[in-house]
Amino acid sequence: MASSVPTEVRGGGLYHHRVNKINLPLLAEHLPVAWHSSILGQAAGANIKVLRMDGAAYPSEVHDFDEALLVISGVMQLEVAGAVISVQAGELVIVPAGQAHAVAPGSYGSLVIVDQ
Repeated sequence: MASSVPTEVRGGGLYHHRVNKINLPLLAEHLPVAWHSSILGQAAGANIKVLRMDGAAYPSEVHDFDEALLVISGVMQLEVAGAVISVQAGELVIVPAGQAHAVAPGSYGSLVIVDQ
């Protein structure tokens, strides 16, 4: 749902800036394909993405940038350096650039990803 909010700008003028309010768990639940992220927008040069986890594993990947993983609902079983970290709803993990990581089976719910 979007709304127009009057915002004061320099010089005393007014303009309407769109503010988007997004129900992340509901949006993720209705994504047609699990493990296929959808870009919601950008903030400070980073992509804000949401995806649905469906219990299946996701293969190992490595990025040349830090990646933030925020579990909104459910749980993610994150594999890093041979260990599995259970990330619960409301918890955030920042995976450093160059670190291989994968998702183990049993991960479900909604995930927000912040990356480049």
